[in-house]
Amino acid sequence: MTRLSSHGGHALPLSDPNKVTHLGPLADFGAHAKQITQIASEIAMDHFRNTLDVSFKSDESPVTQADKAVEAAVLAYLEGHLPDHGVYGEEYGKKRLNSEYLWVVDPIDGTRSFLSGHPLFGFLLALLQNSEPQMGIVAIPALNEVYMGVKGKGAWLNSDPISVSNVTRMDRSILYVNEGDKIFQSEPQLFNRLMQSGQTRRFAYDCYPHALLAAGHIDLVFDYDLQPYDFMAVSALVHAAGGVVTDWEGNPVDLSSDGRIISASTPELHEQALALVNA
Repeated sequence: MTRLSSHGGHALPLSDPNKVTHLGPLADFGAHAKQITQIASEIAMDHFRNTLDVSFKSDESPVTQADKAVEAAVLAYLEGHLPDHGVYGEEYGKKRLNSEYLWVVDPIDGTRSFLSGHPLFGFLLALLQNSEPQMGIVAIPALNEVYMGVKGKGAWLNSDPISVSNVTRMDRSILYVNEGDKIFQSEPQLFNRLMQSGQTRRFAYDCYPHALLAAGHIDLVFDYDLQPYDFMAVSALVHAAGGVVTDWEGNPVDLSSDGRIISASTPELHEQALALVNA
């Protein structure tokens, strides 16, 4: 199977307007999205591997001052530059959900990774127009990687074009299982099937496996127990890179999806994944 070569960790020059003109009508929003991403990444890295105040929400998920600071900065930017746009955020809730344009924000995707010093946490940003995803950004600040996908235009890692692999067979796939402990507890029979699937299997969490899939390095991701701010950006990114993302029933993901997600590199592989979870 053909894989893309590794990309360098060079930063995308977010202030360079020539890097976003290929986005067509979304160029202005793309420039805003990249500026937001740079601000968010800098704030996250200011806190990363430093002393953190950690509290826990009602669902036992952790939150730190970094989560709140990043999202507050994103909200301030949007209020200052795009005040008529809506926001769906993890920490500070929802505003103007009926707006034509809606930004979906996860300030620190993988707070447990972040607070434990693990570098594979992300910043997620999606732009929806009339509920349809138009743009998704998955930034991995500690790796200096920004993955961006735009509907109908393609996807990039920093300034380099990326696309999904062409793998069509489950037994030849690199398969990632996100939230494997939750799947094991809630869906033990499915967990056993997953452990017998794929050519190579890895356990993981959070957004990075979906970004790896968009870049052609892996082929299939099963994810579980997500919220819209966890999956809207990765869905837009993977679709723009040529892949398929649905819920476990095969439906397109939207703000009402139940949080069980499949990302696949090809339609053929996606069909096999659906058959596996629904066996």
